[in-house]
Amino acid sequence: MNIQAYADPDDLPASEAARVARLLAIDEPDALSDVQLARRVSRGLLPLAAAALAEVLGRNRVVGPVVPEATLRRARRARKPLSRELSERLYEVGRVVDAVGRAYHGNRDAIDTFLNRPHPLLDGETPFDMARSSSAGADAVLNLIRRAEAGIAS
Repeated sequence: MNIQAYADPDDLPASEAARVARLLAIDEPDALSDVQLARRVSRGLLPLAAAALAEVLGRNRVVGPVVPEATLRRARRARKPLSRELSERLYEVGRVVDAVGRAYHGNRDAIDTFLNRPHPLLDGETPFDMARSSSAGADAVLNLIRRAEAGIAS
């Protein structure tokens, strides 16, 4: 899914699961429930998920920092899914990209600035680095976004 799709909220699926599934190029994203998406992630996402997220964030932000290039290459050649750990990492970054995309209405410059600028409420880490570090890191970024939307953080 193109990040510009967030410019018009009426064009986006209502559920977070469907939006994140679209970002990760998962088949039939609009039909997925939260539980079905969780099962897909736990079984391992296809390498296509990393490529789709790389289209949104840039290859150098995904291949290497989120999924090692050699691992991605091996999975593509073997036509096998990525490990559960790497799939979960892609999912967590996808959740953050979804939330930032909605908060900034698809404005690529604002999204990039937010994700890549050190933030004082994240102890000086960038939201992107915090999100890719762990599920708890992604939750910290999501909480920051929610607080900002509520007018509590900046």
